[in-house]
Amino acid sequence: MGSDSISIFLAGDVMTGRGIDQLLPGSNPPRLRESFVHDARDYIALAEAVNGPIPRPVTPEWPWGEALALLDQAAPDLRIINLETSVTTSGRFAPGKGIHYRMHPGNIGCLTAAGIDACVLANNHVLDFGVRGLEETLDVLRAAGLRTAGAGRNAAGAWAPAELGTPGGRVLLFAAAHSSSGATRGNSALGERPGLAFLPDLSDAAADSLLERIRAERRPGDAVIVSLHWGSNWGYGVPPEQTRFAHRLVDGGADIIHGHSSHHPRPLETYRGRPVLYGCGDLINDYEGIRGYDEFRDDLRLLVLVTLDAVTHELRGLRLVPVRSRRLRLERAGLQDAEWLRRTLADACLPFRTQIEDDGEGGFRCGVP
Repeated sequence: MGSDSISIFLAGDVMTGRGIDQLLPGSNPPRLRESFVHDARDYIALAEAVNGPIPRPVTPEWPWGEALALLDQAAPDLRIINLETSVTTSGRFAPGKGIHYRMHPGNIGCLTAAGIDACVLANNHVLDFGVRGLEETLDVLRAAGLRTAGAGRNAAGAWAPAELGTPGGRVLLFAAAHSSSGATRGNSALGERPGLAFLPDLSDAAADSLLERIRAERRPGDAVIVSLHWGSNWGYGVPPEQTRFAHRLVDGGADIIHGHSSHHPRPLETYRGRPVLYGCGDLINDYEGIRGYDEFRDDLRLLVLVTLDAVTHELRGLRLVPVRSRRLRLERAGLQDAEWLRRTLADACLPFRTQIEDDGEGGFRCGVP
């Protein structure tokens, strides 16, 4: 017997390269080609300087920390992340980039330990080690049983959805990247050329083209998630073209808009009974100890939990669970930190009339009046 709902965990950017990779048992060589940091282990040292020693090597579960128990308690049907890291041993750094992320394939347990079902790859770092790195990423993820969307060995593969089964029915995950996130047209998949599902713009025509792909793949009863890597790294304002694009996708049949790219959570809204998450914020990275943009408190992260009606696919519940990165590991946010994040996000959501309220259970309940 099927379920009457579909519950989904959605994460923003999961960046398991550089310092995170160096913590894990099977790391790549630490050499970097960045302007100021030349050894990935220096990112561990920055974190230790702020919050104390970190053991090495750590278990694959370490970066997730207390988030694993929180996810197990929520027991979502699906767990979906934006994996903003190539999974490769390639040493061919993509030219013209200031930052490169890669995780050693031997550290894939960092993802499987969290029970991840699908990885969005439409972002500006999955090609940090070129086509070879992308193809190895696809191979490693597939071998580990993880589905992917947003990048592929050709254009058809890049735009194809990940097909995900749940007790409440099938879910299709589509993904694409926009240039506002740093993704470039040169990394787009064209014909038989490997690459990303790339959005040239956020026009009505681009939305309609994506909707045509959705209609071609969707079967009756399918729920549809559109995952978009877009927007600036910092700031709470949502450009009108993003709102218009998201609304057009929902008008055309999308059930969840899963936005990411920003380093901190951005506004969210409910539009026609469907959740639009403009920016889920980073979840796992090695930024701890890096100064700048302190007012955004990017050490505070969110677990986003969405529940849809299995038949109508309308939103039944939207819950946010605040966590904090400390010693490159997620832990439950303290009361003061959680309240700061709730209040900040509530203020940012005022233009969308979204209410962010404490649910009395360590999380936030989201809704509209």
